[in-house]
Amino acid sequence: MSLPVDTGRRRPRTRVAVRATDPLTAHGLASSLGARPEVVLAPGPADVVVVATDQVSAETVALLRATAAEYGSPQVLVTGSLNPTDLLTIVECRVAVVLPRATATGDRLVGAIEDAAAGRGALPSDLLGDMLRQVGALQREVLAPHGLSPSGLAARELDVLRLLADGCDTLEVAVRLSYSERTVKNIVHTMITRLNLRNRSHAVAYAIRTGAI
Repeated sequence: MSLPVDTGRRRPRTRVAVRATDPLTAHGLASSLGARPEVVLAPGPADVVVVATDQVSAETVALLRATAAEYGSPQVLVTGSLNPTDLLTIVECRVAVVLPRATATGDRLVGAIEDAAAGRGALPSDLLGDMLRQVGALQREVLAPHGLSPSGLAARELDVLRLLADGCDTLEVAVRLSYSERTVKNIVHTMITRLNLRNRSHAVAYAIRTGAI
C-alpha cells in the first residue's frame, strides 16, 4: 500500500532584520525571532525590519530613517510609548505596523511582520484616529490652500496623468483639456521635478501607487 505524497510547498520564510535603540533589546528580540519557523534573521537584504524601542525619541526617528535608507523595506515598530504627533514622521520612515511593547507576544510580532511583508498596515485604534485627524488637518491647512491633493499632486496634474495613463500622448492630452501642448509639457516637467520622479511613466506609476488615479 503506497502512502500519499505531500506535494504542497512550504511557504518561504520572511527575511527579517532586527534593530533596537539598545543592544540588550536587540539581542532579546533576535533570540525570540530566531526560534520562530515563520521568519529567518537576515544578515543581508530583508523583507521586513523590526525596530524596538522604549519610546519614540529623536534617536528612534534617526534609527528608523537609517534602516529605511539601508533596506528600503517596510518596518514594524515595537514601542512602549508613542506621541501621536510623531505618527506622520514614522510613517514617512516606512513604518507599516506599530505594535505596543506590552502586547508584543511572539505570535503577535510574527503576525505584524507578515502584515508588513504583505503590504498591510496596522495601527492601534487610538493611534489610527489620531493619524486620521492629522492627515485631515494637513489636507485642510497645508495642501488645499495650495491646490494639492494628499498625493502632492495638483488637480490639473491629476487630469494630465489620468489621460497619460489612458495612453494619450501630450498632443492628445492638450486637445482634451483645451491646453496648448507646451502647457502640458510644462505641467509634466514641473511635476516630475517637484516629486523627484524619473519620467512620465514613473509619474503615472506614482499616482497609481498613492491612489490618486
